[in-house]
Amino acid sequence: MRQCAFLSVASTALLLAGCSPGAEVPRRNDEARIFDLTHAYGEDTIYWPTDTRGFRLEKLASGTTEAGWYYSANAFCTAEHGGTHIDAPSHFHEEGRAVDEVPLDDLVGPGVIIDVTGETSGDPDYRLTRAAIERHETKHGVIPHGAIVLLRTGWSDRWPDARAYLGDDTPGDAGNLSFPSYGEDAATYLIDERGVRVLGVDTASIDYGRSTDFPVHRIAAAQNVAGLENLTNLGELPETGFTVIALPMKIAGGSGGPVRVVAMVDAG
Repeated sequence: MRQCAFLSVASTALLLAGCSPGAEVPRRNDEARIFDLTHAYGEDTIYWPTDTRGFRLEKLASGTTEAGWYYSANAFCTAEHGGTHIDAPSHFHEEGRAVDEVPLDDLVGPGVIIDVTGETSGDPDYRLTRAAIERHETKHGVIPHGAIVLLRTGWSDRWPDARAYLGDDTPGDAGNLSFPSYGEDAATYLIDERGVRVLGVDTASIDYGRSTDFPVHRIAAAQNVAGLENLTNLGELPETGFTVIALPMKIAGGSGGPVRVVAMVDAG
């Protein structure tokens, strides 16, 4: 039954390719609503400050051909770690899985929202704690094994203002960033005691902005847990009762890459 359910979810996800961007895709049936948790790539896409190249789209062809029909084609260039993207475990662990090696079972699963917008509104350097997770579980139930946890800080409302989003927009300098994310004890609890498969967040990193040694990345990568960064529209989701589908570009040997993340919210 579990395999059949996953196949049904994945089949629905494939239908999204032709949908226009937006928070919610129109309901296809009476069973679920589908929400887009992905920022579009374009000239205003935010990257880690040390990558000053940004996103580039080169028009190769556009117009009516000699035969009378329309044809369009482009080339694009992007760093792995910008926009809504996945951090593969190999990003911070020599023996970690690359993007093409992350199992699909890790990328499709029950979603959990941990909402800390109340805390981050007064503390841009907030880090999620184990105690905050335990309070969440008291209210919403134990986080299930294999879950994809999404941390809602409210920071996606600042996109695409790089200075507001990152705390600093100095090109090439990542030493003065300020934004909230996971703390070490929270990551350890979620991965070691709850068996979470993916950590996601609506900021630029699963480590908070002022981090210089990226402990959450290292904790996750050591257990082959992937990260999802620069998510959006998390405020549209309930704390539980939805499925996350996060399918990245299958880049052989990649340490990360663009990912289309959607959530299917159960009816009821």
